[in-house]
Amino acid sequence: MSDVLTMALDRASEEHRLPAHYRALVRPILKLPRKQWPSCCGGHCEPCAQTLVAVAERVQELLAPGDG
Repeated sequence: MSDVLTMALDRASEEHRLPAHYRALVRPILKLPRKQWPSCCGGHCEPCAQTLVAVAERVQELLAPGDG
């Protein structure tokens, strides 16, 4: 993983209060097409897929051209 991607993942995780030990769960999501991203199952999982997706979306925003 590139340094830029790692920095974006760290920032997005902090913004969404995702503990560091769960950050590795976001990486595979970023490699999937958006329509294959997980959704909340209602099972009170920790972390919830909704949080992982929110972090992944924020990573994409941070990496978008023109942002910084």
